[in-house]
Amino acid sequence: MSLIYKKIKQKQILPDTPGVYRFLDARKKILYIGKATSLRDRVRSYFSSDIMSTRGPIIAEMLEQARDVRVVQTDSVLEALILEAALIKKHQPKYNSKEKSDKSFNYVVITDEDFPRVLITRERELLRGPLGGSTSKWGPFPQGSVLREALKIVRKIFPFRDICKTEQKKPCFNAQIGLCLGVCIGAISKKEYAKIIQNLKLFFEGKKRILIKKLEREMREAAKHRAFERAHEIKKTIFALKHIQDVSLIKNTSTLNFPYSAFKIEAYDVAHFGGVASVGVMTVVEGGETQKNEYRKFNIKSFEGVNDTRALTEILSRRLAHAEWLLPRLIVVDGGTAQVNAVKRVLVSAGVAIPVVGVVKDERHRPKKIIGDRVFAIRHEADILLANAEAHRFAISFHRKRRRQNI
Repeated sequence: MSLIYKKIKQKQILPDTPGVYRFLDARKKILYIGKATSLRDRVRSYFSSDIMSTRGPIIAEMLEQARDVRVVQTDSVLEALILEAALIKKHQPKYNSKEKSDKSFNYVVITDEDFPRVLITRERELLRGPLGGSTSKWGPFPQGSVLREALKIVRKIFPFRDICKTEQKKPCFNAQIGLCLGVCIGAISKKEYAKIIQNLKLFFEGKKRILIKKLEREMREAAKHRAFERAHEIKKTIFALKHIQDVSLIKNTSTLNFPYSAFKIEAYDVAHFGGVASVGVMTVVEGGETQKNEYRKFNIKSFEGVNDTRALTEILSRRLAHAEWLLPRLIVVDGGTAQVNAVKRVLVSAGVAIPVVGVVKDERHRPKKIIGDRVFAIRHEADILLANAEAHRFAISFHRKRRRQNI
């Protein structure tokens, strides 16, 4: 292990980005392949003094044989997950197989039907059928829980059918929340659904750039024929692909080396006086500090009157239209379940996966509890309350200014 450690120290600094790493032996044969949120921190973790207790004897043995490590950067953890599976399948590294039985690996399969289903299954289930050879498959994916989270993200970009049956009278649950295109009730044609599946296959083949170029051509063609609604839908898909937010893949931020100082929170609030001079704001807290240069103001334009959830929907939609604004790792709203769900619907529509929490207030407008993602609520309670308080203050200040201007 000391030989490879010295070699890594002599190399240029490893990138602090998502990607895939490969350990090689003296003959350049790949011993082990893994994915990382931060390639730099993940590779460094293999050289801790307690590697035997943290990773076990198989990985310790692998490191004794390793003489080099090579990395491939990706745009997101999700793409690292897909690339890892493709490389494991191609090279079948000795120590990946030792860590886990091949037959217990997970695969994504797309069935060969008029309206294909997208499913997760194990190798042993594929071998015994009934899907058999009538599927396209991608894998192996070592961690089933991570794969399930990944498919949730992918499904928000490319809605697909999984277990629902065709020719139903009522839409399935996934169709009702926008994760299925209504195959169950005949809401989409076989031809249109086939396009979704084709795009999904390109994504799982790691051809994101080719896929984006294809969609850009389709968007231009739609606009040329004045199919502006279709062009807008394609534009949203392209945006989602370019801004994949896969924080839901990170189950333990400390383990996967997310530095606390880089944890960005956006908070939203709405202010009005009986529906008059309605405004909304966005505030930002990063690493426990307010980032006032990133605060944003929104005049509510789509309606008049009192409707906080509709106002939040407008604000989030307009915010997500700014591809140049870096996305946060957590969104905070002032309010309860209705407000949280309104934001989640916008995120699902945009194909963006970001956890959302709501700060519920008491009758004196003091924070009573935080609802939503409990892991983030507990870990970042102080920052959540700071961002929420800033949003409330900023919204009131902006609203008062608007009212003075209207007098």
